[in-house]
Amino acid sequence: MTEIFSINGISKSFGGLKAVNGLSFTVKPQEILGLIGPNGAGKTTIFNLIMGVHKPDKGSVQYKNEAITGWPTYRVVNRGIARVFQIAQPMHHKTVFENVEISTLPNKILGGSGKNQNTDFCYDCCEITGLLPDLDKLPGTLPQAGLRRLEIAKAVATNADLLLLDEPFAGLTAHEIKDLAQLIFNLRDQGKTVIIVDHNMREIMKLVDRLVVMNFGQKLAEGTPDEVINNQAVQEAYLAGGTH
Repeated sequence: MTEIFSINGISKSFGGLKAVNGLSFTVKPQEILGLIGPNGAGKTTIFNLIMGVHKPDKGSVQYKNEAITGWPTYRVVNRGIARVFQIAQPMHHKTVFENVEISTLPNKILGGSGKNQNTDFCYDCCEITGLLPDLDKLPGTLPQAGLRRLEIAKAVATNADLLLLDEPFAGLTAHEIKDLAQLIFNLRDQGKTVIIVDHNMREIMKLVDRLVVMNFGQKLAEGTPDEVINNQAVQEAYLAGGTH
């Protein structure tokens, strides 16, 4: 398979505002793709269109050679795509382990896996994301970096092959960013594909294989980090605009 995911000529307007205008890009299996651009460029709208929060006015979304355009969110998740929000959304009255376990329930019901197998899988998700020391803690006791790891663990627990990471580095220290970047690399090495939106240009350039740069809802540029950072149009529209 040359690509696992693609967006093809997708457009979305809200009233008179064209949030996304004819955008197309592809993602290869186990690729880390950065989706960047100034505030208001349409990045969040793209994630919402992928996850079925909004339906596009035109264009299509393809995942594993199947059109998933406009599918409801639960169906997109069950197909193998999970979104990790910038603001954590745990069940605060449940432990870390229970939060991860709950995320497996739709797949468990559909797949008929047994309780022991499900428990082992939850432990694996927590181990992958570095949460084993925190299994019995409540989410409210975790630092920001721990909450971010919990959200990623919940996404992994849905059996997603494609992870959409929304501002994963926001609010983290340099050390925490380094550790989280390594986690993303590890997930890629274990077969996951990642699309990441973040304003931390220094770190995202180190992390991604390729970048798609958006501006005013359209694709401004696409390429490797070196190609993008040396693109004059990108420098004028984004990098030179003071965004870090």
